[in-house]
Amino acid sequence: MLWLYRILFLPVLLVMAPAYLWRMRRRGGYGENFLHRFGAHAGLPAKRPGVRRVWLQAVSVGEVLAIAPLIEALVKTDGVELYLTTTTSTGYRLAAERHRGQTIGLGYFPLDWWPFAHRAWRQIAPDLVILTEGERWPEHIHQAAARGVPVLCINARLSDRSFRRMKSFPAAARLMLEDITRLLPCSAQDAARFLELRFPPGRLTTTGNIKLDVAIPRLTAERKADLRRELGLPDGLVLMGSSTWPGEEAALIETLRRGRAAGRDCSLLLVPRHAERRAELERLLRDTGLRFHFRSGGSAAGEVDVAVADTTGELRQLLQLADLVFVGKSLPPHTEGQTPVEAAALEKPMLFGPGMGNFRLIARDLLARHAAIEVTDPVVLAERATELLGDATRRAEIAAAAGEWRRDNAGAMNRTLAVIREELAKLGM
Repeated sequence: MLWLYRILFLPVLLVMAPAYLWRMRRRGGYGENFLHRFGAHAGLPAKRPGVRRVWLQAVSVGEVLAIAPLIEALVKTDGVELYLTTTTSTGYRLAAERHRGQTIGLGYFPLDWWPFAHRAWRQIAPDLVILTEGERWPEHIHQAAARGVPVLCINARLSDRSFRRMKSFPAAARLMLEDITRLLPCSAQDAARFLELRFPPGRLTTTGNIKLDVAIPRLTAERKADLRRELGLPDGLVLMGSSTWPGEEAALIETLRRGRAAGRDCSLLLVPRHAERRAELERLLRDTGLRFHFRSGGSAAGEVDVAVADTTGELRQLLQLADLVFVGKSLPPHTEGQTPVEAAALEKPMLFGPGMGNFRLIARDLLARHAAIEVTDPVVLAERATELLGDATRRAEIAAAAGEWRRDNAGAMNRTLAVIREELAKLGM
């Protein structure tokens, strides 16, 4: 099966390359270390006797934020050094900003074709590999197995779509799973799915979701006031769209109109998932007649109706300005959802659509504990948001339930670190 994967990878890559390169161009920032994609990870320091090298892969911004406590703990461990890779340019920028001094290097994860993966492995030469969430690349994992290097998949999850596909193609499931040393699912349901795919139970430990252990520094009242002025947000309530996708900004703009028509003193803060959509959003906003400002343009000259935070890595700060949060990529036709964890950790009342596939268990739990409200479409979003913006007591109840849910689900990071330390101990640490 591995040879079939190797044979098919290149033609599939060539077919997908135009769209892939266009997306990279739109997002920008990929020029630095571009050759890492082809396995050219030269320039790393020589390995030192008695020091184990850990290759840690985190896809993008969310994963880089989530593993920050793990990095803090590992760099304090004697005899361990870290090499950190990401897949996206936004993840790379955040990693460089926060973790460059804690690692022996930062890079982009190589394309999973044999020549590139082999070259990267030869140059990085890790003693332990840690993959986050859905990062299960067959060639990468095979390179580890061929060298006798343990592979840990932490915060491992299986989306509904991935689970269906892997059940339909058991040979593909074996290719992605059989050489994983330890699998650490982020929920009991994910664990059950991996077991159904015949992953050995003795190599599986359910640790919980490390994203629920997120620690977010709280802004002072003075900093919040400054941030509002920078964004141009006037006094009054703030409705926030968190990590929004196409179609959802228009729904939130209509929600703002409906709320104001009902007498709600509110403004709108949009945080699009992809900052490169700013031109598209500017066209949308120009047709509304509303005052708006894009954060990438510097501080707002005055008050606006809609502030657009087209920046990266500021979501946790911006959430602290919100009185009500809509979690993006969840209204039809979107089905995967963005994370509601930061909003819950900050005890913000939140709404999201039915498409929360990547966070289905979290969403289900939040709804069951009355810590969030599901809205089926833009019309219901406008109705529920308008109701909540006029009901401070109800918002406070939802926020308190969200905070309680988050506290009840803490501890995954410590359980994950315990397994990592077990594997390091087996290497002679």
